[in-house]
Amino acid sequence: MVKISTHITICLRGIRNAWHFYYALVLVFKAVCGGISIALLTP
Repeated sequence: MVKISTHITICLRGIRNAWHFYYALVLVFKAVCGGISIALLTP
């Protein structure tokens, strides 16, 4: 039982890290797109 629970916690930690990575990626993507759109809009 101990091995299973530790495996689950490791999986959950990996999923949580993946979510943080995903959100960071989305934020960077939005920032880059926002910067590009501002650069295109300004003459």
